[in-house]
Amino acid sequence: MFISLKTIIKNYFAALMIAVFIYTSNFLNTDLFNFGEFNFVVWFVLSIFCFASGWFINRQIGWHKGGKVLFAIIVAITILSLITVTFFSEYFGTNQLITENLILFSLRNITLGAMGFFGMAVQEVLSGEREAVILREKLKIYEDNIIDAKKEAELTLKEAEIKAKEILSDAEAQAKNIILKKERIERELAEMVNKYVEVLNRINNV
Repeated sequence: MFISLKTIIKNYFAALMIAVFIYTSNFLNTDLFNFGEFNFVVWFVLSIFCFASGWFINRQIGWHKGGKVLFAIIVAITILSLITVTFFSEYFGTNQLITENLILFSLRNITLGAMGFFGMAVQEVLSGEREAVILREKLKIYEDNIIDAKKEAELTLKEAEIKAKEILSDAEAQAKNIILKKERIERELAEMVNKYVEVLNRINNV
């Protein structure tokens, strides 16, 4: 199945942005990006951006696939960050690359990645809640339709019973009329036979 470049960019742009944000966080408190007392504000803004990126990742490609993509990004950017810090230790002010410094940079990346996961989780919960509300509304409509259908079925059944009783009454009336006609015809035939016998008797007596 062919996937257009536009679709790929639309689905994975947020993932690319969160990778950029996480990697950018390594340059805080450096000579190039030293915001001084505003470092916390910048860190907070990066966290918000990572949260928003996680939100859009979950919205575009879903929780399962998006979670795998974000986890891969965190691992890849953390490895890239450690390589960058190791090779440019003087620039990052870590002339003595002790384990604590490497862990510190790793924790930065993981923390921002966790904000991305948090954004994904919030979007998933809100989306699930919205779907639950829609399903409840559909269920309510379905139940109302069932009640209406049940009422219609009861009315139809009552109408059928009434029509059946009317048909039965008409059939009984027709049957009675037929029986009465039969009895009348039998009486008339009996009278005709009696008259015929009387006529024969008179002819014989003559």
